Amino acid sequence: MHRRLLLKLLSAFSLALATPALAREVADAMGTVTVPDNPQRVVVLTNEGTEALLALGVVPVGAANSWVGDPWWDHIEDRMGDAVPVGTESAVNLELVAALKPDLILANKQRHEEIYPQLTAIAPTVMSAELRGDWKINFRLYAAALGLEEKAAEAIADYDRAVAELSAALGDHLKEKVSVIRFLPGQIRIYQLDSFSGVLLKDVGFDRPDNQKVDAFAIRTGKESIPDMDGDRIFHFTYDTGDGQGHALAEEVLSDPLWQSLSAVQAGRVHAVSDAIWNTAGGILAARLMLEDIARIYGVE
Repeated sequence: MHRRLLLKLLSAFSLALATPALAREVADAMGTVTVPDNPQRVVVLTNEGTEALLALGVVPVGAANSWVGDPWWDHIEDRMGDAVPVGTESAVNLELVAALKPDLILANKQRHEEIYPQLTAIAPTVMSAELRGDWKINFRLYAAALGLEEKAAEAIADYDRAVAELSAALGDHLKEKVSVIRFLPGQIRIYQLDSFSGVLLKDVGFDRPDNQKVDAFAIRTGKESIPDMDGDRIFHFTYDTGDGQGHALAEEVLSDPLWQSLSAVQAGRVHAVSDAIWNTAGGILAARLMLEDIARIYGVE
């Protein structure tokens, strides 16, 4: 009898050690969440959240599919290990999430407010507020949820050092008014300051054309606004859903006489860059790669 009781107690103790204790509170977009002290099985439902986890040395058990990839972006594919794709940010497969038995879910109010009750029924869920602009805001929140604030601070400090070094190397190039344009199926966007690329370019110290030097996300427009896309230098990228419409619009614009008349085009200062790196991935890993792109384009160390 005593031996049986001892075995039960040992079993319960072992289970307690294996199960993360609910020991910390994190303030998020929905209020306050009690999270595991040391989460072991994390599911993340945004692309930028996935980059945050990887930068913090955490491989999720499940993650939202990269917007373009099979199923991951090229720049993270070799770091995703056995992570299970659980649908896109906008179409999460809740059955898959539940089957992974997460002890923590990282999500986003802008994307997942409607399924928040189902997510919280599966595991403690930490919700960031928005998906644009300053990636550091969500990065710090996810780090707090994981109990990795110091590691996050180190990663941000490394990024800030890289920004400062690039800014110093660019020198007078920072006087250029750089324009950022995105081609999508049926739409063109002229990006402003509260966008992923906008925040990074501002961090580095670039100037922007007046219509882009605005604390907003983007101007959604069409070919009629080609004259408004000019700058001393233009960076453009294309998002395509697989049917070729995004690329077709890009080709149409780039061959248009109005585009050809822009001063940046005339001066040969137009650069096609990666949509994933300059916009859609949206996290710390993409930010570091964007800095490398800028250094390469300008030919600086």
